[in-house]
Amino acid sequence: MLFDLPDHDALYQALVDRDDRFDGQAYVCVSSTGIFCRLTCPARKPKRENCQFFGSVGECLDAGFRPCKRCHPLRPMADADPAVATLLAALEERPEHRWSEADITRFGFDLSTVRRSFKRQFGMTFLEMARQRRLREGFVALCDGARVIDAQVDAQFESPSAFRAAFARLLGRPPGSLGREGLLLADWIATPLGDMIAVSSRTELHLLEFVERKALRRELDQLQKAVKGDLGIGSAPPTEQIGAELVEFFAGRSARFQTPLAYHGSDFARAVWDQLRQIPAGQTRSYSQIAAEIGRPSATRAVARANGANQIALVVPCHRVIGADGALTGYGGGLWRKQRLLDIERQFRQVDNAASGQVLGRTSAGTRVLTGQ
Repeated sequence: MLFDLPDHDALYQALVDRDDRFDGQAYVCVSSTGIFCRLTCPARKPKRENCQFFGSVGECLDAGFRPCKRCHPLRPMADADPAVATLLAALEERPEHRWSEADITRFGFDLSTVRRSFKRQFGMTFLEMARQRRLREGFVALCDGARVIDAQVDAQFESPSAFRAAFARLLGRPPGSLGREGLLLADWIATPLGDMIAVSSRTELHLLEFVERKALRRELDQLQKAVKGDLGIGSAPPTEQIGAELVEFFAGRSARFQTPLAYHGSDFARAVWDQLRQIPAGQTRSYSQIAAEIGRPSATRAVARANGANQIALVVPCHRVIGADGALTGYGGGLWRKQRLLDIERQFRQVDNAASGQVLGRTSAGTRVLTGQ
């Protein structure tokens, strides 16, 4: 769970003391190096302000950090499962390789067994781990102004064509066609629940989606058409703002999002999305309740379609809508992620604030930090 760890100061002191009581229960991610370690790591201790703490290896990997080669935080998982050990070693030896199911089969492993093992240990499959590791490096390098060839090297792709193909599958366009200028700019944000793509203009956030959402490519295509292909890569003020607000959300300090939004949908869909934003964190609604609240009680199915068409995840909280029987129903980011978001939001409680109206506080002392890119 996201809120069962001690606070940052206690965890940093445990890191300094190399306290083995937290071994396997907490990990430190060091923003200055991009490495994550056990708290018992013998390496020189980083500065307090460069440390972020997570409760699982999967969260560290999702947030874009690489395992330390001194304390080997992946070793317990590898020791517990020979298949995991073999594939992690293979990935370390050939990080640039475009891993496939055929590669896993050649090692003599059952695909479904490997998939379950990696999902259980890391919250992602082996193939997802390998692909995200390579593509993230290239995306971030491009956002930082690197040339395409340099980004390809940073991403450890074996050829320019492989890098272009992977990039195009994600954004719908090769990296060379995306400059540092554009009416819309795409950027990469890493969160404890997985990597996200944010697309913003200079004044508004247009898209925020988890990178593996199946509809992402179609949504990006529609945005590109809306701006006649003028999509670039890099950060914009709304992306910086939503990144900071996501930090507050995952740290358990606030579930209020104030980043200006740009909706792309019909008047009906916009009404649904506005109503979704009225659902307090920690609460849920059914599709029929939303339909009644917008004055269209017979439009339950249309509400469900509008909910699924939302392309600004978390901020427009479509994850707070469930079936009339209490079932989670569908979620583009995956039902496991929907459940995690609802679990996170149960930790919030409403408190009165005379200066800014209702805000959301945290019921426990634990803390989580998101790595912004």
